Amino acid sequence: MSPSAPYGIDESHLLAIGSVAPDNGSDRHRLQPAAVHAFIELQSAASAAGIDCQIISSYRSFAQQQSIWDRKWRGELPILDAAHQPLDIAVMTDVEKMHNILHWSALPGGSRHHWGTDFDVIDRQSVKASNYDIQLVEAEYASDGVCGHLSQWLIEHAHEYGFYRPYAQYHGGIGCEPWHYSFAPLATDIMQSLSLTRITSLIKDSDIAGKDVILANIELIFSRYILNTPQV
Repeated sequence: MSPSAPYGIDESHLLAIGSVAPDNGSDRHRLQPAAVHAFIELQSAASAAGIDCQIISSYRSFAQQQSIWDRKWRGELPILDAAHQPLDIAVMTDVEKMHNILHWSALPGGSRHHWGTDFDVIDRQSVKASNYDIQLVEAEYASDGVCGHLSQWLIEHAHEYGFYRPYAQYHGGIGCEPWHYSFAPLATDIMQSLSLTRITSLIKDSDIAGKDVILANIELIFSRYILNTPQV
């Protein structure tokens, strides 16, 4: 894995799931090879339990993450509060807008989705059977939610395949995301290798919306939202 890979500007560390397991439902997604093989094993075990565990988001590049960020900053995509309700950006300061975006969307260069270890999952057959438009909100993964059976199965078994939920609890930074799983054998080392200096440089060299306020708060962003350090 190259030094640039954790920041979304190098894709050489990725393997398409479809190259190992064609037409498995998540075949278009890419992860690191070890994570691909572990996910296929997890997916097979879930299927045996009657659960259609499918990835709906995996690797995202710096540019893709910036597109999400820029559209939220400009009001082209909704910014949601902790209860997943839309906020009015017209009444926010730039600093408030930055924090509100970061609650659910990572800063480009600081997203775990750059690593090839992390992904979001749904129970696709349950969603289809319910004719439901998935939103990725906590209620969907509660015991009575459309992905509740999947969520409980993963809580009990994901660790057997090396996966865990990095956002299982809210610590004052990233919101609780029961749909987000990470391959611990690789992700732990990547997290420890992240460089504030490198991320700062990438933001300086970009044309990201809100650049000045991001750079003015970059150390706080790195601690609270990228490392997701618990706030006291």
